[in-house]
Order: sequence, then C-alpha cells, then structure tokens
Amino acid sequence: MPQSTDEWCPALAPALMLRHDPVRGTDLLVLPERVVVLKGHGGTVVGLCDGTRTVHGIVGELAERFPGAPVAGTVPAFLDSLRQEGWLK
Repeated sequence: MPQSTDEWCPALAPALMLRHDPVRGTDLLVLPERVVVLKGHGGTVVGLCDGTRTVHGIVGELAERFPGAPVAGTVPAFLDSLRQEGWLK
C-alpha cells in the first residue's frame, strides 16, 4: 500500500459493498457482519473509490460537482479514516 495519499488509488476492500437504502434515503457500507450508515455525501465519496482514481483525482472531481465545498480539506482525512478501519485498500 502506498504511504502517500498522492499515489494511493482507494478502492473498497473485497468483502464490502456500497448500497443505497431508499427507505432511509442514505448510503450504506455493507460489511460481512455489520452495516455502516454513511452521512452526508459519504456515499458519493466512497462511490468514487474504484481503484483507478488517486485521492487528488477524487478531490478534483468532487470540487467540480460541489463548487465551494471544502472537499480538499475534508475528503483526504475521511478516506484515510476509512483506510484505517480496513474498509478501503
């Protein structure tokens, strides 16, 4: 795993799935024995983690989708926290 977020192309860990729950109106990370509710635009961020985009690329795409949002300051830390949980590789 690259040490630098500049080189890292995050992807969901193999046992996880991203699903939308229409009843709750939110996105979920479905783990083998657990479900994590993603708040705000968390599902949008995780949905871009396909293993082909770098963190910088994800931030750039989100900045285009959500002009004025503080994505450069929040998204890398969010992705790193998911990696620390073992949910992103």
